[in-house]
Amino acid sequence: MEVVLAIAIGILTGSGVYLLLRPRTFQVIMGLTLISYAVNLFIFSMGRLKVDSEPVLEPGLVATLANTADPMPQALVLTAIVIGFAMTALFLVVLLASRGLTGTDHVDGREREEPNE
Repeated sequence: MEVVLAIAIGILTGSGVYLLLRPRTFQVIMGLTLISYAVNLFIFSMGRLKVDSEPVLEPGLVATLANTADPMPQALVLTAIVIGFAMTALFLVVLLASRGLTGTDHVDGREREEPNE
């Protein structure tokens, strides 16, 4: 399970960095989104990966780390998801405004020049 999660985090991070280096604004926004997903998975994995474990305490069980999951990373990831959604919506509005003003969606504001033949 840990290997699959580590591979998923690596693929999301690599894809996000690749998209961040692209010249179009939408690709940059998608790269930031993928990197935020990778960070969310990383934070979630810091709370130990436990299968069939309750995130909160139950009556009758001794409160040890062996029989409960850590709720703090879950709360942090939930907050990060909400903030990431708002950030993506704001970036898309800025993208649309920038495209309307400049007429292009390139990061530097201009199209690549084609060589004359």
